Amino acid sequence: MKNDALIELHQVSRFYNQQAAVDSISFSVKRGEVVGFLGPNGAGKSTTMKMITGNLAPTNGRIIVNGIDLLDQPKQAKLNLGYLPEQPPLYPEQSVDEYLLYCARLNRIPQNKLLEAIYRAKERCGLDHVGTRLIGNLSKGFQQRVGIAQAIIHAPDVVILDEPTVGLDPIQIREIRALIRELGDDHSVILSTHILPEVQSICDRVLIIHQGKIIFDDAVQQLSDKMQISEIMLGCETFVDENMLRAVDGVIDIEVLNSNQTCIRFHADHNPATAIARLAVENHWGLYQLCPQGLSLEEIFIQLTDEQNIETEAKSI
Repeated sequence: MKNDALIELHQVSRFYNQQAAVDSISFSVKRGEVVGFLGPNGAGKSTTMKMITGNLAPTNGRIIVNGIDLLDQPKQAKLNLGYLPEQPPLYPEQSVDEYLLYCARLNRIPQNKLLEAIYRAKERCGLDHVGTRLIGNLSKGFQQRVGIAQAIIHAPDVVILDEPTVGLDPIQIREIRALIRELGDDHSVILSTHILPEVQSICDRVLIIHQGKIIFDDAVQQLSDKMQISEIMLGCETFVDENMLRAVDGVIDIEVLNSNQTCIRFHADHNPATAIARLAVENHWGLYQLCPQGLSLEEIFIQLTDEQNIETEAKSI
């Protein structure tokens, strides 16, 4: 696998009057990477996607697509891009074959290669047996497959997918996720989604944007590391001795939730569960619960965005 960057953003900004929707962001996506692009509403995610696809010009900065400057040579750069918007651009009155032929011609695929391109896109997206069916009569999952097929029909180096599993049932979601993961073998894929577990199951890397700035850019494994157990829920029939718990090696803090339950926070690399269990038994606290708690991806996302809000407020003082 090559490690060449197929998408590069260099200090890209987009202003609306004096308001920065995107503020000097830089990142790159390599061949074979599937990158999850996350952000709350109004964070600048949609604006960034529009700039990468050439639908919106940046106020400042450069966007390079497979070595081609998107602003200097937009037509040549866009030949390397495939895009599936949140609402797939489908024509329900056309058959799958008619629609893909139309898309192939839009992408200027030579006449002698049209049928081959359509066949390849259908095969990759599991559409071999529905070519003659009207798009409007297909299930939502198959319509999404047709949307992905139009995005890859010209074999682009970069595929950009905006919320590709919204509105699908669990089986359809699993199928589309498997397809996206397969696309990552040959393309660079940027996946915009609000579904954080989807990122964990599909992506190699995560980008989180908040208030127009990239606040997290790392491998999915780093997110998983943040999800390491960091709390223990202790349940006892009698009141526990807080001072004894605080003295246990590794314990950072405790929070008494009620007369029977206590939340114990600790360093992720030093789990005090065994020592706490021994302490509870020796002191006859009536131990009935010792349950590890981990941060969910949603909680990590909120934590990261809250940290960014605090930094922003501190700078404005």
